[in-house]
Amino acid sequence: RGQLVESGGGSVQSGGSLRLSCVASGYVNNNACMGWFRQAPGKEREGVAAIERSGRITYADSVQGRFAISQDKSKNTLYLHMNSLKPEDTAMYYCAADAECPPPLLLRQIGYNYWGQGTQVTVSS
Repeated sequence: RGQLVESGGGSVQSGGSLRLSCVASGYVNNNACMGWFRQAPGKEREGVAAIERSGRITYADSVQGRFAISQDKSKNTLYLHMNSLKPEDTAMYYCAADAECPPPLLLRQIGYNYWGQGTQVTVSS
């Protein structure tokens, strides 16, 4: 069974930066497609960024140009580099993975079977 463990969350001021990490192990290996999601209190979980098996990357419009997803396959680690953070970026951030991710489902919860426990990001104004 696969496991995903996120880290790197914290509290920053508006305009600041953070880098989230997600270490994958077990079934969730280098061949899976992976993504980052976030969920704010009272809101649905939304896709932020995803990277396919081929290396193609997809971003949500709300983070395009500010966030960057990357992967270090030698370390089985997925990253989310977050710049120019805004208070509306405040949420619990989750790493997700699956063996197959059809493009229409890349930024949708239903596209992923494996999830981490989440790491909190808080951005103050």
